[in-house]
Amino acid sequence: MERRNLLAGGAAAAALAAPSLASAQPRIRWRMPGSFPKSLDTLYGTQERLCRRVAEMTDGAFQITPFGPGEVMPALSVMDGVGAGTVECGYTSAYYYLGKDPSLSIATCLPFGMSSRQSWSWMNEGGGRQMLAEVYRDQGVVAIPAGNTGAQMGGWFRREVNAVSDLSGLKFRIAGHGGAVLQRLGVIAQQIPGTDVYPALERGVIDAAEWVGPHDDEKLGFQRVARFYYAPGWWEWAPSIDLMIHPPAFEALPAQYKAILEAACTESWHWMMARYDHLNPLALRRLVAQGTQLRVFNRDILTACYRSAQELYAEIGAGNARFRRIHAEWDKARLEVTQWFRIAEDTQANFLGVMAQAAR
Repeated sequence: MERRNLLAGGAAAAALAAPSLASAQPRIRWRMPGSFPKSLDTLYGTQERLCRRVAEMTDGAFQITPFGPGEVMPALSVMDGVGAGTVECGYTSAYYYLGKDPSLSIATCLPFGMSSRQSWSWMNEGGGRQMLAEVYRDQGVVAIPAGNTGAQMGGWFRREVNAVSDLSGLKFRIAGHGGAVLQRLGVIAQQIPGTDVYPALERGVIDAAEWVGPHDDEKLGFQRVARFYYAPGWWEWAPSIDLMIHPPAFEALPAQYKAILEAACTESWHWMMARYDHLNPLALRRLVAQGTQLRVFNRDILTACYRSAQELYAEIGAGNARFRRIHAEWDKARLEVTQWFRIAEDTQANFLGVMAQAAR
């Protein structure tokens, strides 16, 4: 009995003596504006989840408050605000700012690029993050990949697109280098924040718009103002979203908090992708049942866009040595992993697709 009492007393004393993480580490409060509408439970939901996970892993000592577009700064000014130190961090996609440096687009995605798995491999095992760190540094931010939508759709069109000539004069809301690729084929590309896309499409200010995929697109109501829904979203096969941090704020963090940010961002990156892969098929079925006309870009259009993309990369690289250097490494990885996937993944995916069709 005395031995049991001694053990219990020792355990209690040890518990009292051991400080909680919250008391042992500094209490930090950050703000995190983002570029994505609060109505989108997966894009903005990932931003909220990231903040929640950081708080949970630090026992509440490290609190980050998420904000939607316009609450602290405009949707497409987040990187600028972080770089200037107006806020400690932000949640956005690097390709929104490619006008500052075309290499920023590589950080999010490039047209006809890699899938989400392939991108993760290149960034974390193929040296991608190390190469892109210098690009972010010039913009005054530290970036951690913190979200990925997986494969996107090709967008909503008010009229069908059956030939390359149908692209001429088309007013299309599209982000990143995809717009520059299509401009070479006659498209009038426009970058519009997510909150403004629906009214622009409804009023006919634009003829077509891409956003993400069925789950988000249904929530934004695009099916009410455009009839034709195209695939694939070749310009955004797997766009990555970043947690961007003001460098002095990041360097001031304890090492443990930096590691927690990395872990929370990795969780967020994969959680977003998994959630979209679960929800998009369900939403697509609903959209088609409601009258949405599903279409696929034909081979002629895809081939013309692919060739236009390669011409664009060569043109940008001729005037930007860093883009040329990073793109060369990215493209090498893309070609190598594509060959592997053709053997190991695509053969089975194609077979299963045929079997699924036969089972209907």
